[in-house]
Amino acid sequence: MNQLAKSRWKFIIISLIIPITLLIGFVVFPGIDLIRMSFTNWDGYSPNSQFIGLDNYISMLQNKDLWLSLRNNAVYFFVHLLMIVVELAFAVLLTSKLRAAKFYKTMVFLPYIINGVAIAYAFSYFFSPINGAFDAILEFFNLEAFIRSWLSDPKVVNFVLSAVSVWRFSGYHVILFMAALQSIPQDIEESARVDGANQWHLFRYIQIPSIMLMVDFVLFDNIRGALQVFDIPFVMTSGGPGYASSTFTLYTIKTAFTFSNFGLAATMAVAIMVMIIIIYFIQNKIIHGIVLKERREKNV
Repeated sequence: MNQLAKSRWKFIIISLIIPITLLIGFVVFPGIDLIRMSFTNWDGYSPNSQFIGLDNYISMLQNKDLWLSLRNNAVYFFVHLLMIVVELAFAVLLTSKLRAAKFYKTMVFLPYIINGVAIAYAFSYFFSPINGAFDAILEFFNLEAFIRSWLSDPKVVNFVLSAVSVWRFSGYHVILFMAALQSIPQDIEESARVDGANQWHLFRYIQIPSIMLMVDFVLFDNIRGALQVFDIPFVMTSGGPGYASSTFTLYTIKTAFTFSNFGLAATMAVAIMVMIIIIYFIQNKIIHGIVLKERREKNV
């Protein structure tokens, strides 16, 4: 190995020392300690804790309120999943030669950079049954029959909260899709147009296959975000009425800091990590299968 190669390897090793150290100190060790804690009954302040085996895991699986919270997470997941198609369509539209495209890009991305707590408070007033703007809009268009208790009706509250979540995060996904679409070489699309391809053909056979890696990332972000959603339901409803709008993360935090059961909360945190990994693994297999199918069709 020559001197240049040695210097390069030395630089790489030195550059990786700090990030690897931070990763081990703030991710690996806390993760191991979290798993250890999930087998104890630690209350969060006692100097000692008792090992109780799988009792926390059994208690978690038998908790009906926790299953209800997980079902609420599923509402966020499916609402965001359906919106991914719309977000992709917006990204395609904004990457085309559209007038005032920069203005639209700014307006789409603006909700993402606003503080989540501020957004939650703003929409709390927007859906307020006393002087909320949303009810006033419905009254203006003579749609009083559709007025509901938006934040206290168990039948609609999760859809309202997920709509707020979509408003906040869709712009982020649109920007990601736009970045991926703009990375596609222009000569490929121009060659396809010369061969007679229309906009649908470009979208179906060139743009979608070229950005599958970004689609995979956005789907993973949807899984992670849906299972970890916290600030919007916490500020707007506090998980109520009852546990009708509680989420898995909200219930976990309440278990730890309200009921002082850090052992059970650690079990829930481990469970949510496992769920994210399992769902992503299944999703990744599906995406990989679609990509392989596309390649086989091209080869045929």
